[in-house]
Amino acid sequence: MKQQRTALVIGGGIGGLTAAVALERRGWSVTVVERAAALEPVGAGIALAPNAQRALDTIEVGDAVRARADGQGAGEFRLPGGRRLARTDNAAAVRRFGGPVAIVHRAELVALLAARLPASAVRTGATATLLDPGDPRPGGRPARVRIAEPDRGGPDQPVPDRPEAGHTGPDRPRTTGDNTDISADLVVAADGIHSAVRRAVFPGHPAPRYAGFTAWRFVVPAPEGVSPVAHETWGRGCVWGTVPLAGGRIYAYATAAVPAGGRAVDGERAELLRRFGAWHQPVPALLDAVGPAEVLRNDVYSAAAAPPAFHHGRVALLGDAVHPMTPNLGQGGCQAVEDAVVLAHEAGPDADLGAALAAYTRQRLPRTMEVVRRAERIGRLTTWRSRPACALRAGLMAATARLAPDLALRALDGIADWRPPAGTYAAGARGTRTAALREEQE
Repeated sequence: MKQQRTALVIGGGIGGLTAAVALERRGWSVTVVERAAALEPVGAGIALAPNAQRALDTIEVGDAVRARADGQGAGEFRLPGGRRLARTDNAAAVRRFGGPVAIVHRAELVALLAARLPASAVRTGATATLLDPGDPRPGGRPARVRIAEPDRGGPDQPVPDRPEAGHTGPDRPRTTGDNTDISADLVVAADGIHSAVRRAVFPGHPAPRYAGFTAWRFVVPAPEGVSPVAHETWGRGCVWGTVPLAGGRIYAYATAAVPAGGRAVDGERAELLRRFGAWHQPVPALLDAVGPAEVLRNDVYSAAAAPPAFHHGRVALLGDAVHPMTPNLGQGGCQAVEDAVVLAHEAGPDADLGAALAAYTRQRLPRTMEVVRRAERIGRLTTWRSRPACALRAGLMAATARLAPDLALRALDGIADWRPPAGTYAAGARGTRTAALREEQE
């Protein structure tokens, strides 16, 4: 009987969980190692463009995402005083890219993905360190990873040294409160912007660089009287965005061109009030509605250079671990999802792993680095501070909206219209929500 291949996924975020689900559907036995105590992601909303939805369709998650997405169809670009510069809607996205943008809470997407894995496949509260990337050639040595996790059993209750029934997983003997070295046929590094695995396999590669601005995010119930229309407002060196979520919630985000590493001594809500409290509604109402501890702040980083490859030995890197990007195209999570399904497509149960990983790099490296560059260009526009430059920017946005209403979507050409290598039921088949939306526009 042929032995089942084993994969160890380092990181239980959206990219890592998508890879785990996709690989398991391809016949791999998968274990996810997540350093957090539970799969309860910090964060807020995530925009899933049609490219990401098609990727999720290949693992039968796309329709569940669309069912949980807010149905709003309009969006506006505005100035801090409230003047509207441009308008877009999901109908334009359907016409241009074959589907709408779905906005969901990150926690809901994580829950959908985790529910498609055996409970025993996810190990939380554990850290993973790559010891040996392995050799992907037939008969080559496996990858080796050291797992460190807290003592959950106590001296009289040792942790079992065998996996749970029904889950073979990577070779993983476990000991109470100690480090354990395990082997796997494939390691998927989805460990984020400051990836330790990336540093281990490409020690000379430059670290991600600060993009020049920081970001705040929060989710609140929609205050009474707040319009559900999505908008993004550009000021001098700063941006505010408001996006409706399903269930009467609002996802708000903001960015500002400030030095890296900053923190407000009186809290981030107070910092947002100073920077955005005098802007048009619903910004002040949303700031009144959020609690001081509910505002997240993170500096924004972007890839400093293209890596040599997206793989090394038996290790595949994906998402922010290999191509961090600014959020200005809403593609960070989308590209991680694409990575995951392409990797699983290439790494079939009988595929030559070395050839599969090389194919993964060939497909993903040039595409994702182009998205990184496009997002950076837009990000730089948001950091403009001089009054003349910002006035020119506003004039160009308004003129573009009058002359070519769909032109704002052009930044996503070649990105949002991507289709995965495997078949997907969102590619136009009747009976799906995406197909129905397309038919409504025709």
